[in-house]
Amino acid sequence: MKTVPIELGDRSYSVFIGPGARHLLQECITAHDRGSQVAIIADQTVAELHLSRLLKSLTIEPPVLTFAPGENSKSLATVEHLCERLADARIDRNAVLVAFGGGVAGDIAGFVAAVWLRGVRYIQVPTTLLAAVDASVGGKTAVNLRAGKNLVGAFHQPLAVLIDTEFLATLPTREFSGGLAESIKHAAIRDPAFLIWHEQNADRVVAQEPDALTDLIARNCAIKADVVSRDEREAGLRAILNYGHTIGHALEHLLDYELGHGECVALGMLVENELARMRGWLGPTDTERLRNLLTRCGLPTVLPRTVQANDVWAACQVDKKVRSAAVNFVLLRSLGEPVRVDDISFDQVCAALRVIQPA
Repeated sequence: MKTVPIELGDRSYSVFIGPGARHLLQECITAHDRGSQVAIIADQTVAELHLSRLLKSLTIEPPVLTFAPGENSKSLATVEHLCERLADARIDRNAVLVAFGGGVAGDIAGFVAAVWLRGVRYIQVPTTLLAAVDASVGGKTAVNLRAGKNLVGAFHQPLAVLIDTEFLATLPTREFSGGLAESIKHAAIRDPAFLIWHEQNADRVVAQEPDALTDLIARNCAIKADVVSRDEREAGLRAILNYGHTIGHALEHLLDYELGHGECVALGMLVENELARMRGWLGPTDTERLRNLLTRCGLPTVLPRTVQANDVWAACQVDKKVRSAAVNFVLLRSLGEPVRVDDISFDQVCAALRVIQPA
């Protein structure tokens, strides 16, 4: 078992990583208040696959609130439904909610925890690699609107994050690969030595060797912990975590979530790498190196169908990263040296999109 501390003053907590981490759930709850009510929020697929194992970690049988799996459930309607269920169960302000599932479950349950009775405590128990390496750590919660992704949300830190690598065994290959996009992102912006580690260990990770998987997740959480502890609410440094996401979120929205978040982030990194190359920043060797690593990890490097540049640009305009009508991008001046820019033009995006358009 590995432990990564998230240092945020009175909101500090720990991330526990390894096989069987779920067994710490009861201890994490009672460490804060032995009389706490508990409610679990999970998507229906995760509940069918893993709920029985999670419940064995508790001394009580709490209410379980489920919702349909998939990005389309990240809506205010789902939040309202879950809050009505919490009211029916008479869940009070002293409760601890458990976010059980992937990034969607973490976003939804975390947002419900942020707004239920003006804020209750919660614990993240991620079941996907993407949530384990990124979404479960840092306290970002959000749901989508028709206009775009993650436009309604809150910063709300969990009590703890329990990453049980045994849950990852049931992931479809595409979902597992999607998590590796966020891992490559972290390495590219913050730790070039970790990028080398990816290249040396990609086959072991894809094969889900336990030691390699635990090391991968722990190193990602350490990177995320360092960034979040320096800038909890994305006033400056934390924005570098949006590398690949300005274009990636636009693609998710335009493709109506046909591709997963990690797949779109991978494509977004390629476009944003091309924008950096056009500025004379990221060199062609590193650009190709990142593309090759994404391919080795089973991630797409070409869109399933052509998208129109004006549609991508329009989607970027309503992204939450827009400031004073300017679209913000994170580009790599070099590996490990991300730069936030707000002067990218439509013509530049149109040119850069060509690197992922189908032939």
